[in-house]
Amino acid sequence: MGSKRVLVTGATGRTGSLTLQRLRQHPEEFEAIGFARSEAKVKELFGSTEGFFLGDIKDKAALEQAIEGCQALIILTSATPRMTAPPQPGERPTFEFEPGGMPEAIDYEGQRNQIDAAIAAGVEQIVLVGSMGGTQLNHPLNQLGQGNILVWKRRAEEYLIDSGIDYTIIRAGGLLDQPGGERELLVGKDDVFLSQTPNGIPPAIPRADVAEVAVQSLREPGARNKAFDLISKPVEDPSASVTQDFAALFAQALPGL
Repeated sequence: MGSKRVLVTGATGRTGSLTLQRLRQHPEEFEAIGFARSEAKVKELFGSTEGFFLGDIKDKAALEQAIEGCQALIILTSATPRMTAPPQPGERPTFEFEPGGMPEAIDYEGQRNQIDAAIAAGVEQIVLVGSMGGTQLNHPLNQLGQGNILVWKRRAEEYLIDSGIDYTIIRAGGLLDQPGGERELLVGKDDVFLSQTPNGIPPAIPRADVAEVAVQSLREPGARNKAFDLISKPVEDPSASVTQDFAALFAQALPGL
């Protein structure tokens, strides 16, 4: 059996690049293709554009070309707010999205374009990496740039589930730029971790662990048609046992939203 061809979108983002690198560590198992907008950023992170398609997720034709022949798609695209200006003392910072980069365009319409392209290409599974907070309309992330980013992310998740294609939806907690493979991972549902976590641990997780779970979602049949929140215990937690059995982890997750 040959390797599985996988397209990773958002592949120059901090989590996306880790996911693509992780897949490429197993060339006998995966042929990992990246999709990104910036040629300069691809060269900065990966040295060359070999194994990449350059394009915009708002361009359906570019997506269709990139995903041709793929068996799986990992979606790691996201609208990104930027600070308008440094805040004055005592004031909160304000944020905006770049022109054409509002969450409705990126996190809903852009993800819908990717899902449609995957279905048309006969892709077998889509792994969508999102964020916790989708059940909370008043979540602070929705206020950034008046973008309602978690609202649009949740709508894209609903579109994926309703599409009929096999899916895995990973709603990550706060993302940490720390090493992966050193923590016990926890799955949950309905943003319960945002109000109550075991022993009051922070609802956060290293990006590297999110990338690993995305890769494992392609390996483990029990990850299919599951949607779950994902956090980790701190490294120093004495009760923690480093997660190695991903089949058991996915078995704890429930199907549907």
